[in-house]
Amino acid sequence: MAKAPVLTPRSDDFPRWYQDLINKAELADNGPVRGTMVIRPYGYGLWERMQQELDARIKEAGARNAYFPLFIPQSYLTREAEHVEGFAPELAVVTHGGGKELEEPVVVRPTSETIVNEYFSKWVQSYRDLPLLINQWANVVRWEMRPRVFLRTTEFLWQEGHTAHATYEDARDYAAHIHKEVYADFMVNVLGIDVVLGRKTASERFAGAVNTLTLEGMMGDGKALQMGTSHELGQNFARAFNTRYLSRDGQQELVWQTSWGASTRMVGGLIMSHGDDSGLRVPPRLAPVQAVVLAIKGDEAVLAKVREIGDRLTAAGVRVEVDDRTDTPFGRRAVDWELKGVPVRVEVGPRDLENGTAMLVRRIPGGKEPVGLDALAALLPAILEEDQALLLAQSRERRVSRTSDVSTVGAAVEAALAGGWARIPWADLGEEGEARLAEHAVTVRCLLAEDGSVPDADDAPGNVAVVARAY
Repeated sequence: MAKAPVLTPRSDDFPRWYQDLINKAELADNGPVRGTMVIRPYGYGLWERMQQELDARIKEAGARNAYFPLFIPQSYLTREAEHVEGFAPELAVVTHGGGKELEEPVVVRPTSETIVNEYFSKWVQSYRDLPLLINQWANVVRWEMRPRVFLRTTEFLWQEGHTAHATYEDARDYAAHIHKEVYADFMVNVLGIDVVLGRKTASERFAGAVNTLTLEGMMGDGKALQMGTSHELGQNFARAFNTRYLSRDGQQELVWQTSWGASTRMVGGLIMSHGDDSGLRVPPRLAPVQAVVLAIKGDEAVLAKVREIGDRLTAAGVRVEVDDRTDTPFGRRAVDWELKGVPVRVEVGPRDLENGTAMLVRRIPGGKEPVGLDALAALLPAILEEDQALLLAQSRERRVSRTSDVSTVGAAVEAALAGGWARIPWADLGEEGEARLAEHAVTVRCLLAEDGSVPDADDAPGNVAVVARAY
């Protein structure tokens, strides 16, 4: 009788495969309240590494971390009409506290533009206070009708940046800098996901923004995932909260603003972009554990050697875990590390010691080969970089091979429903065509300029719409 697979094959049922992987790789569990999640230590370790990498880039961009309250007076949200209209269906509202009805209901933050502006209006007095560049790492709550762990949850973790600038140009350029130099650099060079950078259409724009820049990744099933966004807010929130500054000319002026965010949705993107039928494949630059050294048997000489190898690899700059739990069968441990997607396994048993070798198992390209014990520390850094590059190449090849150029709405829908993306001239599609796509649960993920760059305007000549089904 054939052995049952550890995971549902992706080709049989992609959503079931995704849920199986999350459970068996011990990434997360469903929380007790519908739409919430409990992130387990290994899953949280992935998020911590994402935080570290993103936080360093955010700080290089000049922003500093702060923290704003979880509860926002409901009246704050009503000050910016588009904003409250956009978030109204997702709000969680607290009406009672301490056993009494509150004088004013408070909203559990869905995002923090309103409360941030309440304080920006106090902190910004003159042009000398600008630009004001703030970021916070926090949780937010958006009542989700169709939850899916990591991808759409009622509560999720993220970072949200909020900035105020003296000019439109400065705000526009900063939003673009975050989009490209912070988010795209991280997603391409650390996550190994070949994201497309583009501009959202008016109907897909963040509520209250004048422009939304997005990063879209193609997942293993051909659907798109919005991995992060950077918004130009214009002066909409500044006008609503009277956030003004005294200019060099002695005039009171409204500030220009941006906001931008990326969330635990990136963990879902990591799974769906790189995972295979054996589990996760974690990019080496991201991996909390880049190499695991496994003792095959509880022989004292073997245990001593795996610990020594662990020390050598750590000294070589590799993030290592030593697995000497020989009371658990080796096969089970090997499968567990395979599921977790650790890039490299170094397996050592008594016979390996006799030969002066270890078995080197590479998770990302697959395959195994014996390697001299003394050569491991020198080999591994280069191998990890090779495997990092391979994941990005595979992500890019998937996107390119499954994206087709079309000229009609019908062809765009056909391409999306077949598990790919379509590119169609925006002049041929327009808002009417966008509405027709929506009838088939297909959306315009972003607009690109003719040369593939981010366009300066929705209606710039030559704009191309990237069309897909999405999570």
